[in-house]
Amino acid sequence: MAEHHHSHDHHHHRPDHPGSSLRGAAALTIACAVVEALGGWWTGSLALLSDAGHMFTDGAALALGALAAWMARRPPSQRHSYGLGRAEVVAALVNAAAMLVIVIALAYESIVRLKTPTAVNGGVAAGIAAVGLMLNLWVIRRLHGHDMNTRAARLHVVGDALGSVAALGAGTVIYFSGWTLVDPMASLAICVLIAVSSVRLLRESTHALMEGVPHGLSVEVIGAEMARIDGVLSVHDLHVWQISGSRIALSAHIVVRSMGHWERLLVELQARLHDKFGIDHITLQPESTVRPLVRH
Repeated sequence: MAEHHHSHDHHHHRPDHPGSSLRGAAALTIACAVVEALGGWWTGSLALLSDAGHMFTDGAALALGALAAWMARRPPSQRHSYGLGRAEVVAALVNAAAMLVIVIALAYESIVRLKTPTAVNGGVAAGIAAVGLMLNLWVIRRLHGHDMNTRAARLHVVGDALGSVAALGAGTVIYFSGWTLVDPMASLAICVLIAVSSVRLLRESTHALMEGVPHGLSVEVIGAEMARIDGVLSVHDLHVWQISGSRIALSAHIVVRSMGHWERLLVELQARLHDKFGIDHITLQPESTVRPLVRH
């Protein structure tokens, strides 16, 4: 009977835990979104309301990143052998779908205001938007990690900073010129930003739920890199999928020159997959080119 060896490398400990900075950034972003929403309602600025919606999106993205960092440290259970990381993907899917509904409502209101302009307190709206912009810049400086969740969260906040600039510009123009049409125009521009972010998040979360290869990775490239290790003859049945926003899993069959060198090869393969591709959840099965006879 042929002998099979399985190796599972579960790394739950990570040297950098961005959870605390993500939690703080999420709380501040959502708090500022509430202030902008109340300010938009008070001043009549649709651009400020739209930017508040964008900030809610980013606050949710930051919270999801913090949730992923927390889940990455939780061990699997008897009922959830992979842990609860997939809950983050489901939350991202729901969040993206909800934001698309909000975008449709804001875009409709913007079109109505283009036809029937309303009064806007431009000075106050610009001041509130300026506060939001300063918060965005502070959060960008604080999110200095290099993991997947932190990079994605940073991109969200950069987009939100652009939305704050649009709301600030609209409020300033209204304050000095009284041209209120710039407010719904800026709101439409912010709606585009929200729609792009939401569609991207919707596509990525659906892709992860379908256990697709994570974006930025290639099965062919990974397999070729593994085969470069001395002692590895070939790699087949290679599968790569995303467990959560911060955990990537891999399984493969490795044809080796000598089964006696497997322990060394296993360590080298794990290190190469971690260093090159950030993959830590690894299942590898060694195979020898010499097949024993099967007796009946």
